[in-house]
Amino acid sequence: MQEAVTAYYQKLLKTGFEHIGKLENASIFLETFGEVSPVCGNTDDFLYLYIQVVNNIIFDIKYQCISDPITNVTIEILCTLVKGKTLDEAALIKEDAFSQFLGCKDELLREKAKFLLELLGRGIIRYKTQTA
Repeated sequence: MQEAVTAYYQKLLKTGFEHIGKLENASIFLETFGEVSPVCGNTDDFLYLYIQVVNNIIFDIKYQCISDPITNVTIEILCTLVKGKTLDEAALIKEDAFSQFLGCKDELLREKAKFLLELLGRGIIRYKTQTA
């Protein structure tokens, strides 16, 4: 794990995980489990992602998970990157944005970011289809 990823995780441990929690009546709810998800390393790991959309903007985003530190870092970065963006803007975010956010290139971070962005993309498409 890159030094920048470790440093960010340590910062989160000290300051708290800003986006951890649950949103009641989330506009978009996404879930994944360890046995089918590269973002959740072990079979017992899981991720629940709650997104509140208001006027096509990601108004709030929270998550609950049991996972490894790099996954926690990746999810926190995802939440930071998409909060306040329109759904279309969020759908355009690429894995490189995660590396730019931390100022380092880490292949595992990139792999987890790619999976999270694909998961988010599927959720956005489903939301748009249901609300159209």
